[in-house]
Amino acid sequence: MIEVQHLTKRYGPFTAVDDVSFRAETGEILGFLGPNGAGKTTTMRVLTGYMPATEGSATVAGHDVFADPIAAKRSTGYLPETPPLYPDMTVREYLTFVGKLKLPASVGKAERTSRVDAVMAKTHIADMANRHCSKLSKGYRQRVGLAQALIHDPEVLILDEPTAGLDPKQIIETRALIRSLAGSHTVVLSTHILPEVSQTCQRVVIINKGRVVAVDTPDNLTRQLKGSATLYVQVDAAGADAAPVLSGLDGVRRVVELDRHEQMVGFEVAADADRDVRRDVARLVVDRGWGLLEMRPLRLSLEDIFLQLTTDESGNNAPPPESEQPHA
Repeated sequence: MIEVQHLTKRYGPFTAVDDVSFRAETGEILGFLGPNGAGKTTTMRVLTGYMPATEGSATVAGHDVFADPIAAKRSTGYLPETPPLYPDMTVREYLTFVGKLKLPASVGKAERTSRVDAVMAKTHIADMANRHCSKLSKGYRQRVGLAQALIHDPEVLILDEPTAGLDPKQIIETRALIRSLAGSHTVVLSTHILPEVSQTCQRVVIINKGRVVAVDTPDNLTRQLKGSATLYVQVDAAGADAAPVLSGLDGVRRVVELDRHEQMVGFEVAADADRDVRRDVARLVVDRGWGLLEMRPLRLSLEDIFLQLTTDESGNNAPPPESEQPHA
């Protein structure tokens, strides 16, 4: 549904997006994740036809964004980071106006009104229908922006920071709404908020300093980056030093003490990749007469993955550019 090949965007000597390639399948929710200044918004603007690329290609719903921009835009709903509202219109007036712009000329007034009512209900803004956009809170502005992106029932939705400014209840509602769109819409969700991706998206593209550093499901990224099977093991070793004993097991690469409370000690036990040492650990603990209190796999969180992929080789956080577009 979306295919991006070797996309590059330069502003003079500054490269905001550098040879980016990814694809989104039909009905998929794809997370576009990166720190502030990584190039996410620039990529979204190129995909939606708001600005041209310097190099590369992009297709949306089978339409080339550069060669056939009108058809691509008809297939796309876009929520920019700042929703494009008209402050002097009420919410209903604004959505009716947007409907006139986006819906085919064959759609009559009654159907257009029905569409407006439907998207207001879906985005939970019906109670604000007669309020001027200038009087809306930031959270309601965000939801009106989402409603305008949905009004023509596009095949593709591109959402740039869709929960920015929402309160916790509104965030939960918006995430549920986005999840409900999977299947009937292909969604690209740009964000720097890690829970947004883990709770909403099926796959993730991680971008840093204008370049793609990973494309996969969160689970696959966890397996690839961990590089070993890692367990949390908590034992009651009756005062014995359990770490060297656990380290002596075949296939165990590293044992690190994580916590201690009286005789109970918790360890991170890292084994060779694709090696399951749980039975060996359990047998050793029982044979020693210790108590096995807990044993569970340790997985990288999405935050750990993000930090690994966006940190430079020296171990410092890679500083993002001050802005995706250089100062004049």
